[in-house]
Amino acid sequence: MRPDYVITSRNVFTAEPGCDEARALAVAVRDGRVAAVAPREQAKELAQGAPVEDWGDAFVCPGFHDAHQHVFHAALFPSALATEYAGTSEADCVAHLVEWAASRPDDGSWLVTHGWREALWNPPVVPTRASLDAAFPNRPVAMYSGDAHTLWTNTAGLRALGITDETEPPAGGSFDRDENGHLTGVIREAAGMVYVARVLSSFTTEQLCGIYRDYFARLRGMGITSVCDMALSLLPGADGINPQVYEALEASGDLTVRAHVFPCLSDDQSNLEELQARYTGTHLRAPGFKQFFDGVSSQHTAWCTDQYENARFAGDVGRPTVAPERMRELVLAAAARGHSVRIHTIGDAAVHAAIDIFDEAYQRFGAPEQGRNTMEHIEDIQPADIARLREAHVVASVQPPHVTIDLAQPARDLGEWRARRMWPFAGMQAAGVELALGTDAPVVPPTSMDVLYTAVARRTPAGHEPEGGWYPEHCLTRAQALRAYSLGGAVAVGREGELGSLEPGKLADLAVWDTNLLTCEDDELQKAACLATHLGA
Repeated sequence: MRPDYVITSRNVFTAEPGCDEARALAVAVRDGRVAAVAPREQAKELAQGAPVEDWGDAFVCPGFHDAHQHVFHAALFPSALATEYAGTSEADCVAHLVEWAASRPDDGSWLVTHGWREALWNPPVVPTRASLDAAFPNRPVAMYSGDAHTLWTNTAGLRALGITDETEPPAGGSFDRDENGHLTGVIREAAGMVYVARVLSSFTTEQLCGIYRDYFARLRGMGITSVCDMALSLLPGADGINPQVYEALEASGDLTVRAHVFPCLSDDQSNLEELQARYTGTHLRAPGFKQFFDGVSSQHTAWCTDQYENARFAGDVGRPTVAPERMRELVLAAAARGHSVRIHTIGDAAVHAAIDIFDEAYQRFGAPEQGRNTMEHIEDIQPADIARLREAHVVASVQPPHVTIDLAQPARDLGEWRARRMWPFAGMQAAGVELALGTDAPVVPPTSMDVLYTAVARRTPAGHEPEGGWYPEHCLTRAQALRAYSLGGAVAVGREGELGSLEPGKLADLAVWDTNLLTCEDDELQKAACLATHLGA
């Protein structure tokens, strides 16, 4: 049958397993799917009179799949509804907010920001509500941290949220207190996520549709055609997934990427099953659940086997946010009903325990019906556990830009002996572990070329430091990174049969670049421009 159109280039990377080079190919597309792939010289014969889109030497590859985002927050903070700012100090952050607030209606509504990281400030001290109270005595402020695990608010914000000195934090979270036991305004982990969700619930569906629409257009401009939208809280009702926004965009034809949503896992599995019953098309799916096993090492909330290098007290190893036996109970219950689970695991103790649970789930119930059991982040892993990931049939969903957020932090908090083994991407690939790349946006920007650059160079996107890369033995090759950033994401959502590579029968999701992403110098990757993005049916 005649295709709808044919795309040709002298540099087509199909991402199919076993082929690590770009070739001169013609890709025929019919009804939004790849109908055939043939040598470029056969393009006219393949087209049978259909239009031929010849890109010459441009680089054609599958569209990228960001395997871990928090879309609501990633779309919100670059928008006019909020502001994003890391700042150089507590005072600098407050001053920025004062300046930005002048552009917002003074109607008593929340002022919302994202991005602060006290470890990168000078001085690196945890903020308190006092500085915010001085600038905003009456208007509530919600300042979400760059790692999306901590909320900093003022007295007006605590009052609006109904939090007093007597309030108990939600399970898995905590409130910082001063030496007298009073709240400082810093709310951590599950508690921060729950209360941020309450703040953000003030935005209307119409407002959210607007910022999602703009955000997806931005992703398309970076060659990203699929995303995984991950629950941002371990508690139901605070996961930030916003199904109503996706459904409105799909109904209006404005869902311009493929979205895969992962609500929070709890005893009641109906939140996922109801979505799965509705999401049966090609643009919107709900492949599985999300849960949290620990926090982040920079806050000493990642669960480690050995004590932190700069321990704050004897036995400072972080902690599980969900008790291991409770996590096992939740995952096995999901597996019994055929559901996949993705677990946030950063510390090596969390990683080890999660592998045990997933291995048992696979042995007892086999592969999930949709998606794959996946571990998110896996920043520190005991070397012996790398092969166990493969044996437990677990996908490793990793975010290369996390490696370079603060190059000094791993050694400072975990010690050099652990730092040198962290984020072992190359070792995972060598062991046969399926990798899926992403960003965890808004923790880092969703910039696709930063993902590739940090995966293959392990240097900071801005300053390109350190020279030679941070533990470069863990770098991926170009082909490995490109495949993990397309086909790996498809595997994580259980759609490798229809997404992630340019093979006959698969959806024709692809991107065209002005630079050969396989052969250019590392420092040229971030200069690459996306010339076109195609989304199949």
